[in-house]
Formats: sequence, structure tokens, C-alpha cells
Amino acid sequence: MEKYLERLKKLRTEAGLTQKQIAKIINVSPSTVSKYESGKSPIRVNEVIALARFYDVSVDYIGGFTDKKGYFLGRDKA
Repeated sequence: MEKYLERLKKLRTEAGLTQKQIAKIINVSPSTVSKYESGKSPIRVNEVIALARFYDVSVDYIGGFTDKKGYFLGRDKA
């Protein structure tokens, strides 16, 4: 299994969220989230960015390019 598939599910379950809740966050159907996590459909870049922002991790972490969660660089700093 590709690392990003594992990361998508792990981030969601660690946050205690359902696929339905994540679907609302990235504005897709719950079945689409299921397809993303199972690798049946590719996730779109804008949705990866939305999840990185939500979980406050880097896009590289979600993509499996690093094991350091880091933080979302595009976040607003108040």
C-alpha cells in the first residue's frame, strides 16, 4: 500500500473523525473519502492541501515524503 493511503487514514483515526466528517471538511462525499483511503481514486491536490491545513501537518508528510509531521506552512499566523 502506498504510504499516503496509510497517512490519510491514520490522520483521520488519530483525530477521532469519521469519513463523513472528513468529507464535509474537504467538500466531497463520504464514499469519495473511502475511495481515497482505499486507493480506488486519486486524491486531488486541493484536497490534500485542505487536509494538511486541517491537521496542521505538511503536504510532504501526507504524501509520505517525510516521517516528520511538521506543520502546514501555508497557515496564517496571527
